[in-house]
Amino acid sequence: MFGSYVTSKTAPNDADVILVMEDAFDWKKCPVELLALFDHAVAQVRYGVSIFWTRPSALLKETVDEYIAYWQVKRDKTLRGIVEIIFEEL
Repeated sequence: MFGSYVTSKTAPNDADVILVMEDAFDWKKCPVELLALFDHAVAQVRYGVSIFWTRPSALLKETVDEYIAYWQVKRDKTLRGIVEIIFEEL
């Protein structure tokens, strides 16, 4: 998760989320309530969050860590904070 949400701004106005799903993940099997999370445009309108998602096998030549590191670099070449949240099945 990144964006102004993870800064020291007193009124953050955006959040960006990168979801790295297991290779076996099939978004079509998600409950209907979760489908918007896997459609960038719908998630932006409905929740005000930019969501990007991938599977490790979908990455071209990079590792998951390299993929996430790419998102850490801002346009001005400085680094943004990224908060990692790990969800595991219980």
